Amino acid sequence: MAIQRTLILCKPDAVSRGLIGDIVSRFERRGYVIVAMKMMQLDGERARKHYGEHEGKPFFQGLVDFITSGPLLAMAVEGEEAIAGCRQIMGATNPLNAATGSIRADFASTIGRNLVHGSDSHESAERELAIFFQPSDFVSRKHDLERWILEK
Repeated sequence: MAIQRTLILCKPDAVSRGLIGDIVSRFERRGYVIVAMKMMQLDGERARKHYGEHEGKPFFQGLVDFITSGPLLAMAVEGEEAIAGCRQIMGATNPLNAATGSIRADFASTIGRNLVHGSDSHESAERELAIFFQPSDFVSRKHDLERWILEK
């Protein structure tokens, strides 16, 4: 198993609905550790960079408008197979298709307001983490991660 780092965003709908604590706790209860976190208001330039792979698609501007519509919480999360594991915790992009017990199945109502974002690959995680965090933002949680792995 590989230790990975991934980006998780609590989008503006999660923040405005007061769901940050519920969302963060799901990752922590699963054994993932948060190595960086910041509340921020995303500007248009950074939002366009984040959603760059969708530029030119009809829904691109809607993504940018929504992600910049209010504050969000950005997190760097680490753990064994964190990319796939965190995406499982989040559930399918469309809440109607999300597994029971996932964040989106439990709290989201539409594909456009689905509360969270998570990197979908190692390459995406590296690119996205660099958009939201500087290297100095990360803290070491190595001992917490090692303890969790040993307890498994």
